[in-house]
Amino acid sequence: MEALYFETNRLIQDTQGYFQQLNNPRVDTSEAESNILKNIAMVNANCDRLDVLVFKVPAAQRPNAKMRVDQLKYDIRHLQAALQSWQQKKERRELERSEREQLLSRRFTANSETSIDIDYSLQHNNSMMNAHRGVDDMLSSGNSTLDSLRSQREKLKGVSKRILDMGNTLGLSNHTMKWIENRISQDKYVVYIGMVVTLLIIFIFIYYFVF
Repeated sequence: MEALYFETNRLIQDTQGYFQQLNNPRVDTSEAESNILKNIAMVNANCDRLDVLVFKVPAAQRPNAKMRVDQLKYDIRHLQAALQSWQQKKERRELERSEREQLLSRRFTANSETSIDIDYSLQHNNSMMNAHRGVDDMLSSGNSTLDSLRSQREKLKGVSKRILDMGNTLGLSNHTMKWIENRISQDKYVVYIGMVVTLLIIFIFIYYFVF
């Protein structure tokens, strides 16, 4: 594993050296670009093999070995991103140079079409406008959703308040009903006691005054 690791690390360093050639106008960038692509492919293949070999090292050394392999993967991903960025810039420069050459070599007459091929700029502008519109639509949709959630929250608050009021009203009604039932029972006892007392008074009156 160590030999493969050092070989992969050397390939990454060589690739970094080729990047310096890409920025040198005196060097054939096509050859440097080809070497970079070849080294990136080799490094990726080596990293795949290293992922397998990591599990064959002793368990105590495995975390350190995996960390070293992950660092190689990070370095090669960084170089791949740098290459893609350079290729995009190269394409734009070639397109701009081609447009300039077309403009300089174009001959205009009194009735000739004077439009210039600016498809790339137009497409870029359209893409930017579409992106802006998409962001505006997303913001508008988000605001509508938030407004809807706020409205639903207010409605839920109202419903909750009404439920609490109904609960309080029901609680008060139950208490009142119990109080009325108790009062009826008490009144019944009072009537019975009054009837007994009345009968006793009548009995005493008859006993003492009649007999």
